[in-house]
Amino acid sequence: MLELVKQNLRITGTDIDAELTARINAALADLGVAGVTNLETTDPLIQQAVITYCKIHTGMPDDASAKRLQASYDEQKAQLSMHTGHTEW
Repeated sequence: MLELVKQNLRITGTDIDAELTARINAALADLGVAGVTNLETTDPLIQQAVITYCKIHTGMPDDASAKRLQASYDEQKAQLSMHTGHTEW
């Protein structure tokens, strides 16, 4: 998952790997709090949500970009929390 996030954020090198790993773990925990129980990191929907979360919290996106990314992540999280393949009803 780390390499996928780095690729999507266009990050090379290993200088912030620990920071990115913490953000990945925070994203997965946030999804879990929202009720997502299937957090398989090979699932493309989980991957996209984690990537979006990391984009919000890495670097300094301008206000418009940050709001757009936050809205996108919130929608992804809401969809995952309602999807029977990602929750236990």
